[in-house]
Amino acid sequence: MSALASLMQRHPLIFFHLVTAVAALLLGLWMLLRRKGTRSHRLLGWTWVALMGSTALATIFIRDYRLPNLYGYTPIHLFTLTVTLMLPLGIGFARRGRIEGHRKTMRNLYLGACVIAGLFTLLPGRFLGNLLWGTPLQGIAS
Repeated sequence: MSALASLMQRHPLIFFHLVTAVAALLLGLWMLLRRKGTRSHRLLGWTWVALMGSTALATIFIRDYRLPNLYGYTPIHLFTLTVTLMLPLGIGFARRGRIEGHRKTMRNLYLGACVIAGLFTLLPGRFLGNLLWGTPLQGIAS
């Protein structure tokens, strides 16, 4: 069985988190590179917001008791709080016509919550890091 199929079967919430996070990472990059202010920008933007919100919501239920933690929440969970606060702020800026605030908030949210948090998840000792750097079945078994 492939590592992704095994992950989906054994840890469906982590699989969901992985799928939504990767989709947000790729769509966010596309959004940053394309023309802004168009109808498709708004539609894809709402899709990105849904992906980010879904990813953050999933992390509330993903706990790690092996790393330094507080009730299973590790320092990487601070990105969940960041998304919860910054996503509505960025939307609010756009709705009020404060485009520069929207642009800065969404760009920083992408860099922090997609790129930096994504890199942290790939560190050895983290679940996905073990999948990437260790034996795939070893990471899934933990």
